[in-house]
Parts: sequence; C-alpha cells; structure tokens
Amino acid sequence: MSDRRLLEEILYPPIQPYAHGRLEVGDGQQIYWEECGNPAGKPAVFVHGGPGGGIVPNYRRYFDPTKYRIVLFDQRGCGHSLPHASDPDADLSANTTWHLVADMEKLRQTRGIESWLVFGGSWGSALSLAYAETHPQRVTELVLRGIFTLRRSELDWYYNGGAANIAPEWWRVFCEPLPAGFVGDRIAKYHELLFDLDPAVHLHAGVAWSTWEAATSSLEFSQTHVEEFSDPQFAVAFARIENHYFVNAGWLREGQLIEEASKLRGIPGVIVQGRYDLPCPTVTADDLHRAWPEADYRVVLAGHAAGEPEIAAELVAATDRFAL
Repeated sequence: MSDRRLLEEILYPPIQPYAHGRLEVGDGQQIYWEECGNPAGKPAVFVHGGPGGGIVPNYRRYFDPTKYRIVLFDQRGCGHSLPHASDPDADLSANTTWHLVADMEKLRQTRGIESWLVFGGSWGSALSLAYAETHPQRVTELVLRGIFTLRRSELDWYYNGGAANIAPEWWRVFCEPLPAGFVGDRIAKYHELLFDLDPAVHLHAGVAWSTWEAATSSLEFSQTHVEEFSDPQFAVAFARIENHYFVNAGWLREGQLIEEASKLRGIPGVIVQGRYDLPCPTVTADDLHRAWPEADYRVVLAGHAAGEPEIAAELVAATDRFAL
C-alpha cells in the first residue's frame, strides 16, 4: 500500500472550517485563522512549520473532530495572512518569534479559550516551545514533531554542508544561485539574494531554497512536494521568512528553548521524531527529551514530514490519548 493511501487510513476524514477570519495583531499585520471540529470540544491549536509554511487542509485531520475544537492559523507573512512576504516591498521587521508568541496569545484570548493543547512540528515545534515556556499555564498538553530549536549547529548542518553528504544532487540545486566557488555562510549569502530587488535574483533563490527543503523532508522522495514548493509566490515568501528567522537565530539565546525546558514540567507531552529526519536530526529531539524527561518520546522509522505514515500514526495516537 502506498504512503498516501496509508496516510488516508490514519488521518481523520477531511473537514471544513465552521468559522474563519483575519485577526488584527498590530504592526499592520493580519493573521488568518480558522476553526473546525466540535465548537464545544477540547481546544487545540495547530502551529505550522517553516516559518512561512502556512496551513493546509490536511492539518485539520490530526484531531478527532467530534472531540476537538481545532484552531489553525497562518503565521505572519504567509498563507492567507496579510501582508504577504512575497510582496516586492515586504518588510519582515515585525515578524519575529516573540511577535508570533504574542499573536498566539491574542488569538487564544480573542477566541475565548482558557487553555489549549499545542501541536507543532519542525519550526512549529520551536514556536510551540517558545509559547509554552512563556505561557505554561495556557498549555494543557504539547504534541511536538521533528524537533527544531534554531541552535547554530542545527542551522549549519542543514544549510552549510552537513546534509549535503546525504542528498548531494539536491544540494547542487540549492547552491546554484550562489556565486561559483562560494565559501562562507550560505544562510547569510542567501539573505542578500532573497531580498534583492531584481525578481530574476530573488525568484531563483526562493525556489532553490524551498525545493531543497521539499526534496529532503521525507524518507521517500516526493516529486509532488517539490512541485508544490516550486510555486514562485509560495517559494519566495517561504524562503524569505525562513531565512529572516535563521540569520537572526530566531531572536533566541543559543540553546534557549532546551535550557528553559524546565518550565514545561507538569505539562503532559509527546515528542515524535523520525530517525532519518534530514532537516532536523534526531540529536535535537534527544537533547530536548533529556531536558524534559517527562515527555513521551517516540522515535520512528521515517524522515521529517508529518505526512509520513509512521509519524502521522504517532501524532494521531497522541491527540486521541489527550482527547480523553
């Protein structure tokens, strides 16, 4: 059976939102949000990856819609939020980890929610940790996948050569926009290219950056995923926001999210990690679990993507357990 068919059996059936809108969060920003499932159910918030990835319909399906009030939102600059980071004059100065933490708290308050389960993967795991460590009293449970904390070693592994040893053919595509023979920090150099005013420069850079991630995010290569991430508007916004966060180390002290994991004590949690996760290697999940040993730590035979059946099955099992 194909992974796609397996995933369909694991996830709950597709559903539509019963409410949606845009929330003014200040700084000229509006974040798109939607709710689905049971309006009287257990509140849960889905925190997407990237940053800049946005939400997609399948993200609604990791929760039992009869038991959960599921809140999803597009973070600043991406998806249906405004203004969009692909705009020629995009200004990301008001798009930081701490702006997004404040946005989540404003969304919770605006929707009349006392506390909620926080579910996040990849960059979403970092934002979920930042939110939970800032507002632990508002988090009933944490479900995290593909752990990422923006430490320099994590960024260098994926963007400065470590991962190139595993996927050399896609690494060459990633390096195409860079000057021939470039030596140095590729994240910093990409920052110049992605914010270059010439569309020929920033479009090429955006697609190369984004397809590198799409091509290496699952254990089994997905051409469909690469094509989705090659859409120029999506790719430029995705790459600009990610790069903006990475050149600024997420506005976090080195190792901050793991160092402050003691603030999670008392919050039930599940960590799901693909053993062969290329963008976010298992060492980070292991470090987090050692700092937060109360969490249920599951390592599965998979890569990075939430849609890999082995990962999806653990995520759904976690939300099912917490629904009780």
